[in-house]
Amino acid sequence: MSPVRSCSRTACRQPAVFTLTYVYADSTAVLGPLATYVEPHCYDLCAEHAERLTAPRGWEVVRLPSEAGSPSGDDLEALANAVREAARPAPAAGEPIGQAVEVGRRGHLRVLKSAQPNRDR
Repeated sequence: MSPVRSCSRTACRQPAVFTLTYVYADSTAVLGPLATYVEPHCYDLCAEHAERLTAPRGWEVVRLPSEAGSPSGDDLEALANAVREAARPAPAAGEPIGQAVEVGRRGHLRVLKSAQPNRDR
């Protein structure tokens, strides 16, 4: 089988470049860039069929941009800052983690109660 997906329209052998999805609850047809994976209820369309697409009467067609473009330096810097922030340890809260007393057990589950902090130190 060819790694290039073809248009879902009958007898069309052009390569697919867009994916069409219907949102029935909103009466909307969404046409966006080709999906990474083949989805069972989506249709892959070539450029010609995507351009000529019409929706049923009363439905709206939403056309998403087909080219996302490369991320800018600001986007990459913001992503790097978000990763650094997520990697930082969380600030210590008022109650230490792991300081609990077991007050009950049911099967493999345990009921824990926070231990009272020792204020004599």
